[in-house]
Amino acid sequence: MSGPTLSKRELRDAFGLFATGVTVVTAVSPDGEPVGLTANSFTSVSLEPPLLLWCVANSSSSRHAFPVEAPFAVHILAHDQRDLALHFARRSHEKFDTDAQWRANPFPPQVADVLCRFECRVHSSHPAGDHLIIVGEVTAITRQRTGGALAFLSGRFGSFHADRGSPHVDVWHSWRDEWV
Repeated sequence: MSGPTLSKRELRDAFGLFATGVTVVTAVSPDGEPVGLTANSFTSVSLEPPLLLWCVANSSSSRHAFPVEAPFAVHILAHDQRDLALHFARRSHEKFDTDAQWRANPFPPQVADVLCRFECRVHSSHPAGDHLIIVGEVTAITRQRTGGALAFLSGRFGSFHADRGSPHVDVWHSWRDEWV
């Protein structure tokens, strides 16, 4: 039994109702060239071992830069870094030639002045439809500044700031008490 036929536009619009953060993922390709792309398909996976994941389109020219054990970095963008997100979202091989926002570091390039950077190593990858799921083992974390995160919702950029009156909830520690 099959369900109703969904158009790509319907599915994309429905997925877009889930607000996400915005990241830039960087690595070095096998030929030694830096690669970078904007990704909002980022999430935590595990604390022990420390794992995260993100997805890259099979059609991406950067896909080949993420074999198992390859180093990469995930940069969490701040609310005022929309232009940086758009810069790395382009289909271009010249993302690092004109951008003064990154610091040369061959393994992998580092984007400056982001909220947080996760340095990782590809733990595993899994084909999934028209994307590849990259699971990364976190090897280092660098928090660079405070502030609100860049968000993406329904095809638009925005920002996310926690409500000041909202209590802090540690879902990793006390989730049974808080999420009953």
